[in-house]
Amino acid sequence: MILELRDTEFEKISRLVYSHCGIHLHDGKKELVKARLSKRIREGNFKSFADYYDYVKTGEGTDEFIAMIDSLSTNLTSFFREDGHFRALSRIVPALVRESGGRGRPRLRLWSAGCSTGEEPYTMAITALESAQGACADIRILATDISTRVLKKAAQGIYPADRVKSIPPDLLRKYFQVGQGNWAGHYRVKRDVRDIVSFERFNLMDPPVPGDPFDVIFCRNVMIYFDKKTQEGLVNRFHGRLARGGYLFIGHSESLTGLSHAFQYLEPSVYRK
Repeated sequence: MILELRDTEFEKISRLVYSHCGIHLHDGKKELVKARLSKRIREGNFKSFADYYDYVKTGEGTDEFIAMIDSLSTNLTSFFREDGHFRALSRIVPALVRESGGRGRPRLRLWSAGCSTGEEPYTMAITALESAQGACADIRILATDISTRVLKKAAQGIYPADRVKSIPPDLLRKYFQVGQGNWAGHYRVKRDVRDIVSFERFNLMDPPVPGDPFDVIFCRNVMIYFDKKTQEGLVNRFHGRLARGGYLFIGHSESLTGLSHAFQYLEPSVYRK
């Protein structure tokens, strides 16, 4: 069955996705939408894109709507991706730990917003553990994504050998278990690292996550899918969730230029409250 995605159907799908999660599917994304949703349409025995669109808007189609967002979300990630950010994190962690130690047990709260399959928050955890300089700090990382599919993989913490090649050998030995038997050729993040990270489904367009303020927020290579209005709202919500002196990391290809915000610029893609 050859499926045709008409311009009117693409516009409806684009508006629906934008209103739900802020992802801006411009005209150049039409073929991507067609390719990724055609599979969902065939597997669900829908007659057309119009039929599929009508279904995901119903209460009965809630699960399929989530699957649609999963399909349209791009989840490119790797361990120590844009490693300059983790070098910067390793420099600021000791000071954050020292400052919080004056209030009792040192604590550190981080948020990986758009965590994909888990490589980013696990790298944040490893960096924090390595940088705490022996302090018995209470380190907690919230890792969120809108995709239930990637969150399931992330929580398992299991990766094929080619996905861990970017991890320095000493850290790989220290923080990963080597798979045996059916899991040969795979590595699993050790329990003490997995216990630091909590994975939750969260839509960045929703009100901020409640709880203690964060010391560091990573939201990298996510805002490139949003328009300026959506970016500005998100950045200011992040500002409200950071502790005084907290840090925001965005992708190297991203910038807050042109947005109204209260962050202090430190260096490319790194800002402070």
